Amino acid sequence: MSKERNITSMENAYVRQQELKKKISHHRKKKLFRRLALLFILAITISGFLVSTLISRASVLEEKEAEKAKLEAKLEKLERQQAILEDEIIKLNDDEYIAKLARRDYFLSDEGEIIFNIPEPEKKKEEE
Repeated sequence: MSKERNITSMENAYVRQQELKKKISHHRKKKLFRRLALLFILAITISGFLVSTLISRASVLEEKEAEKAKLEAKLEKLERQQAILEDEIIKLNDDEYIAKLARRDYFLSDEGEIIFNIPEPEKKKEEE
């Protein structure tokens, strides 16, 4: 029940001008869409690159911070050890300290001293 209409187009300057405007508008929209699509793809690509760079830098930073904490702990340990050694150097410049070490470690004695070697008591392993 549809009626076909035979409509003839008008062939005057106004109609041609309107059709030309329509074609130009269509081409402009098409070019605009292509440019926007290209811009969108470019923006997505750059964003992806920046995000991946950010993630890799964050992991590198995390590794460096862990390494820094480890090295700071090692530095603190070495500084404590250095302080102990410097204290030992100061003590070793004292003649009384050297004499004390000689008596304790090498069982040396002054004149008139008698050295008694007392064994340390062993702990009982089992109690009855």
